[in-house]
Amino acid sequence: MAYVSPAEFATKMVDAGEQKALMSTKDTLIRSYMAGAILALAAAFAVTVAVNTGNFLIGALLFPVGFCTLYLLGFDLLTGVFTLVPLAYWDKRPGIDLKAMLRNWGLVFVGNFGGAFTVAIFMAIIFTTGFSHEPNAVGQKIGVIGEARTVGYAEAGASGMLTLFIRAVMCNWMVSTGVVAAMMSTSVSGKIMAMWMPILIFFYLGFEHSIVNMFLFPSGLLLGGEFTVMDYLFWNEIPTVIGNLVGGLTFVGAMIYSTHYKTSPPRKVESDDSVGMPAE
Repeated sequence: MAYVSPAEFATKMVDAGEQKALMSTKDTLIRSYMAGAILALAAAFAVTVAVNTGNFLIGALLFPVGFCTLYLLGFDLLTGVFTLVPLAYWDKRPGIDLKAMLRNWGLVFVGNFGGAFTVAIFMAIIFTTGFSHEPNAVGQKIGVIGEARTVGYAEAGASGMLTLFIRAVMCNWMVSTGVVAAMMSTSVSGKIMAMWMPILIFFYLGFEHSIVNMFLFPSGLLLGGEFTVMDYLFWNEIPTVIGNLVGGLTFVGAMIYSTHYKTSPPRKVESDDSVGMPAE
């Protein structure tokens, strides 16, 4: 597997954050667009598997194929840059200021949404045979998901918003762990194995991922889900983005940066001069 030590991959994280923040607008948009599209396809694939088999666990076990593919191709998700780019900012890398960080996040958001929305349109066409029929079983399931995770939260009021936010925090704790886990190995098989586990956890537990939702909820609207665009934005996407930022930045980026990149000096052991002295 060619394991990389925590101190080494912590440095890789900061270097990756710097590289992403300084990337050209064209490359940032292309890479984020493709990441959103591939993750959306993986979500469509996982839901299809779950519906056809009647077993959500099988869909969750297979969903990480999308994340692994986009990562190995060098594409970028908003959840990943939420975690990595601030590290370069904290490390005071040249050219990495607040403006550069916000620019990167904004471009990646736009690219991810464009890719996910493209796949949402394509899959809606497939699920309805070009909008000539009612949605098939998978399309109906996606519509139900959209309703439960917007209107369902809204019906619970503040408690629903809290639940949504915590699910988003937990989501990027796991997803960003997957991003970092890929840096623990120098082999393709090792990277895939390390990424697969936390992504499986987030998907099976139903945590809220802003880019997956950029596919699921527009799809749900296209397929007749009984919720509105404002329901989607206020009762899912916006709180999910904020929660993803908090989860990835605090539980992954800040923790690894603080202990593996900015390691504190070890405690000194005070010697006891009386120990081992010969008796008079």
